[in-house]
Amino acid sequence: MSQKLLLNAQELDIILHRLACQLIENHNRFENTALIGLQPRGRFLLNRLSVLLQEHYGIKGLNTGLLDITFYRDDFRRGEEPLKANSTDIQFLVEGKKVVIVDDVLYTGRSIRAALTALQSFGRPASIELLTLIDRRFSRHLPIQPDYNGRQVDAIGDQKVKVMWTENAGEDAVYLLKNEN
Repeated sequence: MSQKLLLNAQELDIILHRLACQLIENHNRFENTALIGLQPRGRFLLNRLSVLLQEHYGIKGLNTGLLDITFYRDDFRRGEEPLKANSTDIQFLVEGKKVVIVDDVLYTGRSIRAALTALQSFGRPASIELLTLIDRRFSRHLPIQPDYNGRQVDAIGDQKVKVMWTENAGEDAVYLLKNEN
């Protein structure tokens, strides 16, 4: 399998700052906004944005949570191995809040559809937006588009996008992977 570097650590940092500024433009002081990361990989992006918003841009009282969508996925019972669930950690009601769903890669849109269904268990938000680091724009199965997007990537066929964070992979980078068959 070969890999091509799409984003290095510096480029990733620039994108994270841009996404944080776009969120501030639309949500000001975040009084009625919650950022919810999708488990497992959206958690790393959510953590980075949360630190930036609070420590670099001075946002106070930011509501953040983690949402596990395992049992809401439409492919839940399709594999040989049962899927392993992650934890959900939402310590507030989303009722009447502006919710921003945070995930690393938007591919088919099915994870986001599952997140919309799972989120209903926590109340009815005033609005829902989507923030993704990478948008694989030619791979969509559902009519779902990000409101905030770090980078669009034209990955086709069996190509994969791998987002790596220092916290889980030892480096900040985004790679395009492809089989060499």
